Amino acid sequence: MVNIVGVVFLCVIALISAAQLKEEDVLLELQGIKKLRSLGLEIAGHLQNLNQDDLKVLDSRLSTQDDLLCLSDLAALVAGLQSGQYWALKMFDAWGSVPSGLLTGNTYDLGNFDECLNIKKETSLGRTIQGKYCFLSVSPAKILGVNTTTLRTFKTATCLPATCSAAQMNTFVGQTVKQLLNVSIPSTAMSISDSSCQTSESEPWDGLTIFMIVILSFMGSLVALFTLWDYCLVKNQDQLPAIVKVFSARANSRALFRIVQPNSNPNVIDCLNGIRCLSLVWVVFCHQYVMTLLAANINLFHAYSWEESAYASFILHGFFSVDSFFVLGGLLVALITLRMMDRTKGKLNVPLMYLHRIIRIVPLLAMAIVVSLRLMPMITSGPLFSRGYTQKAMCERSWYWTLLFVNNYTNDRCLGHTWYLSVDMQMFLISPILLIAVYKWGKKAAAGIFVLIVLLSGCLFATMVVNDYSLLMKRYSLKAAKYLYYPTHTHAMPWLVGFLFGYFLHLNRAKKFQLSWLAVWSGWILCLAMIFTSIFALYPAAQWSSPTLPIVSEAFYYTLTRVGFPMAVCWVIFACMQGFGGLANSFLSSPLWQPLSRLSYSVYMWHMFIQEVNARSMRTNSYFSDYRTMLNFWSTFGITVCFAYVMHLLIEAPFGGLGNFLVPKRRNPPLVKQKSQIDENEQKNLEELKVNTPSPPAY
Repeated sequence: MVNIVGVVFLCVIALISAAQLKEEDVLLELQGIKKLRSLGLEIAGHLQNLNQDDLKVLDSRLSTQDDLLCLSDLAALVAGLQSGQYWALKMFDAWGSVPSGLLTGNTYDLGNFDECLNIKKETSLGRTIQGKYCFLSVSPAKILGVNTTTLRTFKTATCLPATCSAAQMNTFVGQTVKQLLNVSIPSTAMSISDSSCQTSESEPWDGLTIFMIVILSFMGSLVALFTLWDYCLVKNQDQLPAIVKVFSARANSRALFRIVQPNSNPNVIDCLNGIRCLSLVWVVFCHQYVMTLLAANINLFHAYSWEESAYASFILHGFFSVDSFFVLGGLLVALITLRMMDRTKGKLNVPLMYLHRIIRIVPLLAMAIVVSLRLMPMITSGPLFSRGYTQKAMCERSWYWTLLFVNNYTNDRCLGHTWYLSVDMQMFLISPILLIAVYKWGKKAAAGIFVLIVLLSGCLFATMVVNDYSLLMKRYSLKAAKYLYYPTHTHAMPWLVGFLFGYFLHLNRAKKFQLSWLAVWSGWILCLAMIFTSIFALYPAAQWSSPTLPIVSEAFYYTLTRVGFPMAVCWVIFACMQGFGGLANSFLSSPLWQPLSRLSYSVYMWHMFIQEVNARSMRTNSYFSDYRTMLNFWSTFGITVCFAYVMHLLIEAPFGGLGNFLVPKRRNPPLVKQKSQIDENEQKNLEELKVNTPSPPAY
């Protein structure tokens, strides 16, 4: 779901098959389903003339208590229809019909979800008849008994008593429609599955739900308590107790929204905030298209022509936003840690390094898993929201792979967008080897890392050519994504490029490069050319009518851009640091990026949660267009930032603050007090440089 190329591909499979419609087949299938246009009203009218004896023969196998309850409620429904009772009329008024726009890709008629679930009728037997909302899958070709697949299977809403199971509904609807159409209909032509059904009754709280509520309540209470302490008892913020600073929403908000003027500290790379935020926006925007395509669109076939537009290249090649974050991750690990190793004379506390990172990342990640599984069904509902979170089953059986940061090598990816965290964590785990190597052997070790980049690039190239793996829409396969997109060894190159660039900056810290205007302009031209080439190079080959691109050419493209795009990002950073950035530096180094940059990890963790809640709670069909997707993106992004801010105060900031207690405090004698102050300032500079180290969002 997270890989937009895969999602769009699954949608386009249907589009290609429907791109060239045969008029005679279309007419035949439309005529076959014309009587279903007002299915709910047709069934209601038929039942008004139905005798109780006719109802009893709907299924001669009724024997269990559940069957008898269903039959009793159906009898009450028929009686209610015949007497014109309002609740019975509403039950069929909530039904859908044949979706309008079948020829433009509309495969859903959502009916009236809330009207169905709000039905509650007390019976004379002391029971309550409630509505049960289900999807009826209809295959026009199977109804007619033909082999044409011009019109795809569509789903329409049904509403029947909640005591009836899907099997009982299938019997009732099948036999009723058979009498309406006066034809024999295969059971596979029209069917209802239990997985598509919903009632107004919520699931009872299990242990995990209670655990989530207890943890959030406990953390909320601590934050509220220490925030009141901060407001009421602390007069001087400079003397704020450390434990209060960890949990106080006031103190954490002040740290989050603190604005530092650009160029106020030579050790801080101001443009990183802008690059991080723009890449974050790119990621969230691409994922918004994923959710839009998964919604009930009335014009899904429009995606066929949309994919051929130049604008679509920004979305389909949005995976380059990942490479930006890999560059930032490798750069910060090299630059920050090597500066610390200079201060400690080459010593590196690897266990503490790992522990500090785990404390900062895992709590919010674990809470995201729990909240997605248990909070989502509690705060939203909708026709498309049956069975809760889309990855619920996957998370219940493989959540531990995500917490162990190895889900990028598994078939089950709980919180699929966290594959990036797995890759980044795996690179972080091997970073001490690289750090110690470049610290001890310098440029020789850097040359070895360069050779490693070349070897990994060759591995990517060989994997594509030997296995004929393609990521182009026309030849895309999920197997190709599994072996080309998610593995660490295929995405290590951008991280290693960033690492080498961080080492370069460390060697040349405080050095001012003097470049001619020709060199600067050449650098920017090559940088922009690389960025736009990465995004648009495959645009001609992406046309459905264009010849298939040779796999060797495509392999060269993905191999070279996997290194070229990160190098372009490195030039942007270098130019901004050295004063050659101009307007780009002014924009990327704006102080306005700083709060969002610090919040980016939380936004990354929660943006798909909010997007799924919005998309699957829709009560009506939507229209796929760039303009509507843009509107949905900005509204969703605003809600995501607000939710991320709350979770930052409750989870991320407190645990991150507790992690800071692990950092040993250096004790200095009075004679070196001034140098100690310098060291403290440098430590603050390093903290400001990394801003929020585990913040790179994943695509």
